Amino acid sequence: QASLAAWWNERAAETPAFASVALNELSGKLEALSKAGYAYAFIDTPPAITESIRAVVAQADFVLIPTRPSPHDLRAVGSTVELVATAHRSFAFVVTQAKSNSRLTVQAMAALSEHGVVAPSIVHDRVDYAASMIDGRTVLEVDPKGRSAAEMSELWSFVKARINEGKKARKKEGKKNA
Repeated sequence: QASLAAWWNERAAETPAFASVALNELSGKLEALSKAGYAYAFIDTPPAITESIRAVVAQADFVLIPTRPSPHDLRAVGSTVELVATAHRSFAFVVTQAKSNSRLTVQAMAALSEHGVVAPSIVHDRVDYAASMIDGRTVLEVDPKGRSAAEMSELWSFVKARINEGKKARKKEGKKNA
């Protein structure tokens, strides 16, 4: 995704590392990153379902599906869930760009929970997120004690646990197929 690359190019900090990769090189690149000592690789994909998205999902230990609390986004999420389920991958939803104290956010979480796990952390629509993009920082770097930083910390704890569960499941899957 070009927006992620633009953010990273503005960063002064050397971490996280950024690795651009063509789809046909993805498997090899992930293996090389693992051998180089990287514990996690995050792949930012466009929202449209394409064959390239299917290939990325097939490589995933865990798929995080960001969903805005809007009727349009909730209707569109079904094809993503179907894709991830077909690939037998662990996934969860995260509600993003939510308005504080909105009934629609609660309704969206309830609707999503009928189709899978919903991250307990809601990413609210805050200026901090856009402001951090200007100079390549994260919300934890901009205001470590702010509400946005707390949301990201909570989300990371949830995602990290899910990724590790997904890795264990894939290892078991690999042993069965060996």
